[in-house]
Amino acid sequence: MAEASDNNKNHGIGTFSPLKHASFRNMWVSNTVTNAGGLIQSVAAAWIMTSISTADHVALVQSATFLPMALFALPAGAIADIYDRRKVQMLFFFLSLLAAVIMTLVSLFGLITPWVLLGLCFLVGTGTALAAPARGASIAEQVPKVLLSQAVALNNISFNIARSVGPAIGGLIVVAFGVTAAFAINAISFLPMLESLRRWKRVPETSRLPPEKLLRSINSGVRYVLNMQPVRRAVGRAFILCLLGAALPALMPLIARDLLVGNASTFGLLLGAFGIGAVCGIFVLHPMRTKIGNENTLRVCCLAIAASLVALAYSRSLVLDLMILLFAGMAWMMVTTTISVLVQLFVPRWVMGRAIATCNASLTLGVVIGSWLWGIVARDYGLVLAFEAAAVGLTLSLILGYFLPVADRSESTELDEQLHEDPDVKLGISGRSGPVSIELHYRIPEDKARDFYHLMRQQQKVRTRNGAYAWSISRDIADPEHWSERFSCPTWHDYLRLRIRRTIEDSELHRQATTMHMGIEPIKVLRWLDRPAGSVRWRDDAPDRGDEGLHIQG
Repeated sequence: MAEASDNNKNHGIGTFSPLKHASFRNMWVSNTVTNAGGLIQSVAAAWIMTSISTADHVALVQSATFLPMALFALPAGAIADIYDRRKVQMLFFFLSLLAAVIMTLVSLFGLITPWVLLGLCFLVGTGTALAAPARGASIAEQVPKVLLSQAVALNNISFNIARSVGPAIGGLIVVAFGVTAAFAINAISFLPMLESLRRWKRVPETSRLPPEKLLRSINSGVRYVLNMQPVRRAVGRAFILCLLGAALPALMPLIARDLLVGNASTFGLLLGAFGIGAVCGIFVLHPMRTKIGNENTLRVCCLAIAASLVALAYSRSLVLDLMILLFAGMAWMMVTTTISVLVQLFVPRWVMGRAIATCNASLTLGVVIGSWLWGIVARDYGLVLAFEAAAVGLTLSLILGYFLPVADRSESTELDEQLHEDPDVKLGISGRSGPVSIELHYRIPEDKARDFYHLMRQQQKVRTRNGAYAWSISRDIADPEHWSERFSCPTWHDYLRLRIRRTIEDSELHRQATTMHMGIEPIKVLRWLDRPAGSVRWRDDAPDRGDEGLHIQG
């Protein structure tokens, strides 16, 4: 990590270096404006809920806003990886714009009730949730690879910059002009984002294979995350920490109303302080991650949030609360950004949207469930006890470092761009033919058997996360130097996709296996069509689907 930091300095890479690239800068500024509009809406929605319903419904405003991210993240991630990410964002941000207009009209005509308000928050959040993975995956297309970590951090900080000013402005708007004006401003805030997307000259990615279907694409993304241990642990950790920490943002309106006896402007100031702290966190995050690593960074931040919750529970001073929330906002931003950066550094481009979606789903599902649970605790036992219980939970979460430790990584994962030799195919098959089974035969010296076996266990994880199933490794009883690796793919196209999904690290494993192989003959590869009935012409006059031929790809 220290070497990576030194390299960054040598190349003049700073925290704000990604903003030198026009496409990223335009999108980032527009995204900040849209986030500010969303927070103005959140302030208005949360405050009006405090006047028409109980604490559990107040907390549910945040749940309704984030629930779409939890429900639709995986389909949205698959869509981001299948279709043009620019067009995907334009479509879904336009849907959010329409929902925001409907919310404005409903408020204008005095039709707001608790459940109507929650439903409208859900609708606005749905468009944003469906666009989020495409937005996150687009970052790698807008900045050089060496700036990805800084760009991801800046993208995450966009929300917090908006939170440093949006809530305060929202509170003033609600007090001066009412909630309808706040909802209208949110609708208008989507226009800069749509214009930036229209102007973005995205270079389409070309593929030698047709795109996966939606359900298969979702399955591929989930499979990759489940079989990539660092990502799987980070996603699990994200859910638990957000579930425990959700007490602070979800119940912040009640701090303003019950503990400080304030109004919507007070609530806006609290959110603003939280956002300013998060913005300041960007200057601390990279040095801290470099010096103490991701795991220790999460531990320090969890303790900071826990201490903030206890302090807020007993404070009755607005000035003191603002100071506390500065530190709490910084810690909250560092938790979510550390996990987001980690996920994006560990996955290749082809699955980036789905990995980001899975991470977002974990984060938001934790916030949604946590907001609901802490809202019930605050309603039944009081706000102070809810904050104390959340603080205890965050302190105990330090134990997770021993069961779900988060890894460290400084460079992004890159695909191996080397073109592979086309498979030898003489049987008439199509891309949908399958299942297909592949056998690789190795000759390994007996003194290297144990090392080869351990290498193959790592190879199993690579094959599985890239699309294979039923992986096995066998050794010839009569010839101990003869090993056979076997795995299957659902279709021929799935096998070709597996071949082009190999990362540089994956290729290194294959190179090590090749180095262990002995003899003048290369590793023998056999490819089998497991259900060959469709390739057999049962009668001379029966049409042969293979006559159409197969364009070999991959």
